[in-house]
Amino acid sequence: MYAIVEIAGKQFSVREKDRLIVPHLEGKANDSVTLDRVLLIAGNDEVQIGTPVVPDASVKATILEHVKGDKILVFRKKRRKRFKVKRGHRQPYTRIEIGTLSPGGEKKKETATKKPAAKKPAAKKTAAKKPAAKKTTASAKTTDAAQKTVKKKPAPKATGKAIPPESEAAS
Repeated sequence: MYAIVEIAGKQFSVREKDRLIVPHLEGKANDSVTLDRVLLIAGNDEVQIGTPVVPDASVKATILEHVKGDKILVFRKKRRKRFKVKRGHRQPYTRIEIGTLSPGGEKKKETATKKPAAKKPAAKKTAAKKPAAKKTTASAKTTDAAQKTVKKKPAPKATGKAIPPESEAAS
């Protein structure tokens, strides 16, 4: 019997008594952990595939220890600026041992519990459709806005002489 389980966003294929290294899980050594995100469980010539998870299926595991992964060096440099930074990182992981796989919900027989289908109510008459509104484009909107604006006369150029008002200039 085996199962596919999702742990911290990653999928693992597990069997009973398997030992895995998974992303860090909360808990101390020898704590029991129940993994509820079972995507598939197979065994005894029967396969249950979840949508996305198999209902009521679970996998029991025991935390063996917390470990760190290999060191990754992060080196940053800006050339011609005398700038260098060297840092390291070690990702935390958890070593677990798989205990029991419980398939959970069994397939229900639909023939015995199937109810007769209810009659559908008579179809309602649909209201007459309204005519579609006139579509406008962005370019049409800008031309309408340009036509509505009032053109102003340009300001007179400043010269040393005083400009007489229009009534005096006409005479």
